Amino acid sequence: MRRKSPRERVVLTGVGMVTPLGLDAASSWAAMLQGRSGVARLASFDPSGYRCQIGAEVKGFDPAQRMPAKLAKRLDRSGQFGLAATLEAMGDAGFQITTDNAERVGILVGSGAGGCGTLAQQTELLLTRGEAAVSPFMIPMFLPDMISGQISIYVGAKGPSFNVSSACATSSSAIGEAAELIRQGRAEVMLAGGTDACVIPVMIASFASMHALSLRNDEPERASRPFDRDRDGLVIGEGAGVVVLESLEHAQRRGAPHIYAEVVGYGVSADAHHITAPPDRGEGLQRAICQALAESGLGVGDVAYVNAHATSTPQGDAAESAALRAVFGARADDLAVSSTKSMTGHLLGAAGAVEAIVCALAIRDGMIPPTINYETPDPACDLDYVPNVARAKRVDVALSNSLGFGGRNTALILARHDWE
Repeated sequence: MRRKSPRERVVLTGVGMVTPLGLDAASSWAAMLQGRSGVARLASFDPSGYRCQIGAEVKGFDPAQRMPAKLAKRLDRSGQFGLAATLEAMGDAGFQITTDNAERVGILVGSGAGGCGTLAQQTELLLTRGEAAVSPFMIPMFLPDMISGQISIYVGAKGPSFNVSSACATSSSAIGEAAELIRQGRAEVMLAGGTDACVIPVMIASFASMHALSLRNDEPERASRPFDRDRDGLVIGEGAGVVVLESLEHAQRRGAPHIYAEVVGYGVSADAHHITAPPDRGEGLQRAICQALAESGLGVGDVAYVNAHATSTPQGDAAESAALRAVFGARADDLAVSSTKSMTGHLLGAAGAVEAIVCALAIRDGMIPPTINYETPDPACDLDYVPNVARAKRVDVALSNSLGFGGRNTALILARHDWE
């Protein structure tokens, strides 16, 4: 049971997504419940000659249909995704920014890599055509903090506006920090999440050089297989996830059309261990989860669903499984644990927000998305991973884990807002 807390209660009232499974939250969620894979042979460039030739690309996205064409041209693809998801989330929440509330609305849409596609493109222009060919818009298109800046300018939000960048934990941390800003009274509403668009040649080549990528080039839809014994690496994806957070009092006062969930717990930690690999038992993640549980006032028996960070790497999935087993003990066998990265690929800085939205929708719908491509159990991964088929189950409390390069760990706990 959740204890009564004197702190400001923060609720999630709007969601927006752009993913390899769909161009909005509804289509992305429907595809997850169907167990569809968004992974395919790379289409945005010719991957012939690359060791990894697959990725999870966003398909059919036309920024001119989601924002003014002039603005779209001045945004990197990551910024386009971020703005599109923000506008969807605001529409879903039935929330408008006015002269009366603008100073109480903030933006915290992070990015792990910013406009890396623009930087690569402009560097190529410089090297092949000279200085005069470089765009004057390159800097604002490239800087990670300009995503929140451009969104703030476009929607007119005058409250806190900055960037959180903690690699693949970016957007989970953004949501957690945004909730804290509301609790501190620095804002009444925060638009929070993350975006990344890193499916570009240099990023594919670099991740492959790290031996981090799956090389199942002949069967891309089966490449991302978290927790499966035969997993061989992650699949890079792209997209965005943004939520509307507001104080419960504010949401009720304005008559928000729906409240998906309450953000009841947030934990962060550092491994101080290795630049890319977690410790074997995920001790840093254990501490982040325990912080989130302590903040929420919940016990281990209250959590019904875990959206795992699990990226389909041998060491990472095993370490996360060990961390869950250590924190939840005997109750770990009661958890439903799934990795939606099996379908979306790894959305890097956008992953945490998309997965927090998944938790909110699981609470709303009583449906848990599956871990697809789970075929052969791994003795090092011994939990219930909701294999291959979505499961109907009431979810009152869900945990979302995010891990990032540099040893960053973030845990978010969402609960049904009227659950006692």
